[in-house]
Amino acid sequence: MIMKKKFAALGISAILAAVTLAGCGSNGNEASNSPSASAPAASPSASAPASESASPDTTVKLTGDFEIQYFVGGYGDKWWKKVIADFQAANPDLNVKESGGPKINDQMKPRWIGGNPPDFVYIDGAGLNDRQMVEDGQLEDLTEWLKDAKNVDGDLITDILAQPAQQFDGKVYNIPLVLNSWGVFWNKALFKEKGWTEPTDFQSFLDVSDKIKAAGTTPFIHTGKYPYYINGSILYPAIVSANNNDFTILQDMAANKVEAYESPAVLAALNKIVALRDKGFIDKASIQINHTDSQMLFLQNKDAFIPNGLWLPNEMAKDIPEGFDFGFIPSVTQDAGGKVVANTSTSTVAIAKNGKNKDAAKAFLQFIFSKAQASQWAELSGAPSNIKGDISSSNAPNFVKDAAKYLTDPNTIVIPTITYNADVDKAMMDATDALTISKITPEEWVKRVTDVVKKVSK
Repeated sequence: MIMKKKFAALGISAILAAVTLAGCGSNGNEASNSPSASAPAASPSASAPASESASPDTTVKLTGDFEIQYFVGGYGDKWWKKVIADFQAANPDLNVKESGGPKINDQMKPRWIGGNPPDFVYIDGAGLNDRQMVEDGQLEDLTEWLKDAKNVDGDLITDILAQPAQQFDGKVYNIPLVLNSWGVFWNKALFKEKGWTEPTDFQSFLDVSDKIKAAGTTPFIHTGKYPYYINGSILYPAIVSANNNDFTILQDMAANKVEAYESPAVLAALNKIVALRDKGFIDKASIQINHTDSQMLFLQNKDAFIPNGLWLPNEMAKDIPEGFDFGFIPSVTQDAGGKVVANTSTSTVAIAKNGKNKDAAKAFLQFIFSKAQASQWAELSGAPSNIKGDISSSNAPNFVKDAAKYLTDPNTIVIPTITYNADVDKAMMDATDALTISKITPEEWVKRVTDVVKKVSK
């Protein structure tokens, strides 16, 4: 699914709250480096109507029309259908309207521009950028409300978020609902059959890629039409590793500081992509294909590695061959003995500033940020929720548990939520694509991007 997700960090505490699978993602980041223990999420069957387990904030009778906009991609729409039905049942005097679909963001754009948006929006998929929506004055300021807001279980919402809400100039406008981790996937079954060693760092990644290539398989494929996949899984973790595990360099890049892009760490990271390119490890088909085409080649074992998000198995569920066993690591660009860098992404929810039923929108926020709904989200969407939880004893698939091992390790470097200027982000993606096919050098990558940075900073 074509989702531009924010490159985000995981509140290492439980990125994968009660997950059973993983779904599709977007472009931004934020969280803490220290793990925190929390109780497992309730089972979906424990989900109760808001009227039965409501905090005082949700006991107000809701009436009138209430419209929800949600994008449908790799996560599907089963959870949205179910949670909206549950919310409607709990508020029978409210007229809830669904506006969802794979093209909903484009379809609703005229209404947002015209000042007549839906009340509630799920910010995910192409066509929506939270920073831009904030800058355009389209989202409600939730800063003060969120400080005391409780979910329908009576818990402070801020206490149960695995990843806190990103701040824009000190204010909160949207809250993370979904968590995803970028990284590199492979087929454990194939590696076992061939005797290939699973990578733990960049050198081991290069070593096994040499063997893979010698065996007649292309080591690496990426989604050339959507280069934020390779940037999120390869480039940004590599920059952090080369910057002595200090992710503030990415924050400086997001703040449009030219000197950050000109840092030796950026060149070092770009040269790791060059190494893959010059060794002939990158499938030449990558540059012209989309996410599903590259994923299909990966599932057919024509390519051994693919940079992607945890939604990959759910998105391709109908096409996964029998016996295929997903292996996963958040980063492969660290030096031997170096720390794994977890670059996560998030999808958020928000209330429209010009929404007509903000009371219902706030009550809906309180309804969806409950442990029962988090568990129900995991079951119906196959994606990690942003509610703290522990999946060690769950029925989550192996690759999710692999991800959890890394993400709950105190030695893992977690990148906080970072959203880049849209023009700069596009410049980075286009430049990375050009770099992978030898059209430009790392130095030219920096020049291309900093030219755009200077332009948008004027």
